[in-house]
Amino acid sequence: METNMKLEEGWPIIQKEIAKLINILEGVPDSEPPAYGTIYSTVYILCKQNPPFDECKDIYERYQGVYEKYLKSKVLPAIQEKQDDGVSMLQEFVKRWANHKVMVTKLTRYFAYLDRYYIPRMKLPCLKDVGFGCFRKIVYEKMKVKVRDAVIALINQEREGTEIDRGLVKDVVEVFVEIGNENGKDNLDCYVNDFENAFLTDLVDYYTKKGSNGITALECLEKEKDRVSHYLHSSTEEKLLKQAQGPASAEQVVDKDMPSTSGSK
Repeated sequence: METNMKLEEGWPIIQKEIAKLINILEGVPDSEPPAYGTIYSTVYILCKQNPPFDECKDIYERYQGVYEKYLKSKVLPAIQEKQDDGVSMLQEFVKRWANHKVMVTKLTRYFAYLDRYYIPRMKLPCLKDVGFGCFRKIVYEKMKVKVRDAVIALINQEREGTEIDRGLVKDVVEVFVEIGNENGKDNLDCYVNDFENAFLTDLVDYYTKKGSNGITALECLEKEKDRVSHYLHSSTEEKLLKQAQGPASAEQVVDKDMPSTSGSK
């Protein structure tokens, strides 16, 4: 006679292997790789049992709980503790997003039975959406303004002639592009609403203040086009170029210290 596995028996087995994955993501030395087959088979056994012994509902909820616990206890604090240094915070933010994508890829494989049978039947969000949704809710929503402002500050430093890490800026901007667009939905709402709008507003403010320093509209356009090509999403180009023309309504903005040629005495 086949013996049913209780959740209290199976979940510790799953937890043990997930802990190995988390250790790898956290950079723990000599971390043992998780046993994919052990997790998958345990999930399968727990979920395949006939009612009322199937544990699909609880496994689905605990799958989400894995992300929530890890993001709240490790990921968000790691980013927040570096927020006094803009560059360090951005580096940590990019690193944690990259790690999270790995985590989601791995865990969706481990819990694939839910995606194939339980989730379609119950019309629930797929495993991938759950994983990325947790990052968005717990990390992204709390950090997006600070991250955006730190990126814009770097861009303004570059406008002032300071050399910046363009690769880092590109990587951060890519997170704004990817959030909400993880399944190839071509959804740029987060990028537009949480980054691009503020970036374009700051662009106008910056060149308005610089309008008395002899910058031409052509120079402005060329510099901003270069930034688009290096670290912004291509969809920004048309909007950015329209904004970039705003600071110089005339062909040349006259330097405030340049003598007037209007004949005034």
